[in-house]
This record gives sequence, C-alpha cells and structure tokens, in this order.
Amino acid sequence: MEVETQHMNGNFDDLKLYSSKGVTRKGGKDIYGSSSTVTPPESLNELIKELREVFSHDDIDADYVKNLMSSYKSNPKEWKKFAKWDPHRYTRNLVDSGNDKFNLMILCWNSSQGSSIHDHANAHCFMKVLDGEIQEELFEWPTGSEETAMKQREKNKYHVNEVAYINDEIGLHRVENPSHSNEAVTLHLYSPPFSECQSFDERTGHCNKVKVTFWSKYGKRTPFVRIS
Repeated sequence: MEVETQHMNGNFDDLKLYSSKGVTRKGGKDIYGSSSTVTPPESLNELIKELREVFSHDDIDADYVKNLMSSYKSNPKEWKKFAKWDPHRYTRNLVDSGNDKFNLMILCWNSSQGSSIHDHANAHCFMKVLDGEIQEELFEWPTGSEETAMKQREKNKYHVNEVAYINDEIGLHRVENPSHSNEAVTLHLYSPPFSECQSFDERTGHCNKVKVTFWSKYGKRTPFVRIS
C-alpha cells in the first residue's frame, strides 16, 4: 500500500514511503529497503547515519525503517545527553534534522504523562521505546460536524526496543506513560518534518491546530518562545 504524503514543510514532492511487503518496484523505480536485510546499527550514531542514507532516496520501504529502528538496541549512555526533562510536561528533544528529510527526536515522559489525541500532519511517524513502557491508543477520525465522542479502536503497550508506526491513513493516536512511578523515553522519527498538527477533544471530536516545538536541540535547551 502506498501512503501518499502531502508535504507541509520543505520540498518533499518526490519523497514517498511505502508500507508493503514484497514490493520491489513502483513505477519503474526501486523502493529502497524493500528487498534488503537490516544490519543492526551498533550505536545511535550508526543508526542516524543509516537513516540519512535511507532518506536520501525518493521511494522508501516503511517496514525497512521500522525494522532498522527496532534493531538498534537502546543504550542510555548514547542518548542520555539528549534526554531533557520538564516536571510539568513531556518534552520533545531534537537529535537530528535528517538533512531536512526527517526529524529524529527523543521524547521524555514523566510518570502518568501523556499527549493529546493528535494527527501527524500527513507525515509518517515511527516511535521506538528507549526506556520504560509506553501505551498507545488508536482512534478513528471524527466523522461529520456534530459533537460525538471519539471512537477508540485499539490500545497497545510497547516495551524497550519495540517500535510502533502510524500515519494519518491509519488514524489518530494518543501516547502516554502508563506507569505511576517510572519515567519513559521514546525515540521518534517524523518524515517529512512538521511544525504544527491537529489536537482532538475526545468528548466532542472537535480539533484545533497546535504548534509543536522543541524543548532542546542537539542536547542544548532552546530559548523559551511563548505561543499565542
């Protein structure tokens, strides 16, 4: 299945990710990774290097990206410098800008912290657990303009080194740390990068556009910017 991507930021008109197994060509072009065996990266830097290589191609197998991220074994010594915490909210910390083809970031979740229900601005989202446990709730898109409670489709839990994938064709989701005592850390890849998405009210289905910002970039705190 091809997942069409409407690119909101930058020039990504030629970039497509495909979520299909056993397909090696599309329109006469090779789909990068569709017939490749993943070589597990030995470090976070090696993972970033391979991701940059993957996203230098126009047609990419999403399953290859998912398997690549899964094969990296979480090593806190490598990612702790990027993991910045805020006691009041979860944080988004940029690790690599992926030559403007993707954003790779670490999210830090205190106990019981979670996101709103949200979309992904027509981007592809890969989420890997680096530490702790993460719960993902999938929701159907609201239908019609009437106020109706959103329909939850499924609920999944992910543990260290497991990877989840979502795009707007699959649906909406909410991510949270279900533990009341332990922290959680996740590694996210978004392609193409985006600076705003839609947040949904679970009770009514109404949505609002929200800007997304980074708490830190490359291990350094970003200046505080108040969003009106």
